[in-house]
Amino acid sequence: MAGLYLGFDVGVMPALARRGDERFVAAMRRANEALDGNAPFGALFLGVFLATGVAARRLDRADGSAAAREARSAAVLYGLSVVVTICVNLPLNRRLRDASGTSAADLAAARAAYERPWRRANAVRTVACLAALALLGDAARRRTITRAR
Repeated sequence: MAGLYLGFDVGVMPALARRGDERFVAAMRRANEALDGNAPFGALFLGVFLATGVAARRLDRADGSAAAREARSAAVLYGLSVVVTICVNLPLNRRLRDASGTSAADLAAARAAYERPWRRANAVRTVACLAALALLGDAARRRTITRAR
């Protein structure tokens, strides 16, 4: 998930920022349509959250070590990204999809209401997921070192 969000932060959104309102709105509508209702993507999105939580729980039950604390923190951070997605990004996606009108003013208004808040929320998701990934990597490293002893 960190890679997807980062890809939007550093590639997709900067490229679309250079486009006119009509092209921006059309491209984001297509991207959202491809992801928002996609069952395999939804399973991955929630599966990562569940897998992180299961890993944290198993590590905690095994020894309550620093690795377990890192995994719990990673689960909380990924949970934050889920909450931001559900509370901010998905409602913005729906509003953009449902925005009416095709005039230049309508498209400019739809974009203005969408672009900045969506990018800010996506940046939060990116940072949370990158931090969660770093914590999980460190937890795995700690666990490997501990088991080798």
